[in-house]
Amino acid sequence: MRREKIYSYVVTFLLLFLAIVWIYPYLWLFISSFKPAEDIFTTFFPKRFTLEHYRFIFVMADRFERPFVRAFLNSLFISSTVTFSVIFTSMLVGYAISRIRFRIGKFLFNFIIYQMLFPGFMFTIPMFVLIRTFGWLNTYQALIVPSLTSSWGIFMFAQNFKTIPQDYIDAAKIDGANNFWVVLRVMLPLSRSTASIVGLFTFIGVWDNFLWPLMVMKDYKKMPLSVLLASFNHEYASYIGPVLAGAVIQTVPMVIIFLLLRNYFLQGISMSLR
Repeated sequence: MRREKIYSYVVTFLLLFLAIVWIYPYLWLFISSFKPAEDIFTTFFPKRFTLEHYRFIFVMADRFERPFVRAFLNSLFISSTVTFSVIFTSMLVGYAISRIRFRIGKFLFNFIIYQMLFPGFMFTIPMFVLIRTFGWLNTYQALIVPSLTSSWGIFMFAQNFKTIPQDYIDAAKIDGANNFWVVLRVMLPLSRSTASIVGLFTFIGVWDNFLWPLMVMKDYKKMPLSVLLASFNHEYASYIGPVLAGAVIQTVPMVIIFLLLRNYFLQGISMSLR
């Protein structure tokens, strides 16, 4: 009994230590964004806190031709559009693959799984050439269109739809519902956990994406926040405080979404590990 208690204390201490190590970078980032510039690298807790870096972002940044507020709205627009599109297209294609029998259905499902085996960066250069051929460089289309569908999202919805009893679909069709309404009014409400996890991971992936926007977007007014922060840091390295404040602002939407969808997110994680 005593040995189990000691073991429990050791495991608790180890997990607590790992949690502190994991969260320390974000704590340092968050506290440093409120420090005076001279205290950022000299002390962990400053003598006083200030909002000057946040004031710089919202008031002064336009003078440096770096519209942080607009970049934040750009990120929000791009991430939201892609997220809703991925959920919508994934549930439709997932339903077709899992519930409708057609000649190439099995081949399509295997092709989607096969596509998931390749890392995304392999398609970066061919996609850039295609976007340049279409004349979409420095446009929102270049940031949105390549991500409108997701093979991983289709796979997740297809696997979840297979677990829903056929009786629900038959009852809806007896009432006159077509396949589109079956997906929208029956399958989607029963798959809220899957929709939440697909939406959350898609939003985070697009929100944090850096390489692709850096390649296709040179217009500061259309840049997402991640790229604008990097370009500002590259050209005005002495203004580290506003960069830290911008990084904190960039994490806010993800934290809010996670807190709102936390229960669905945990259900989706447990479901995907079965």
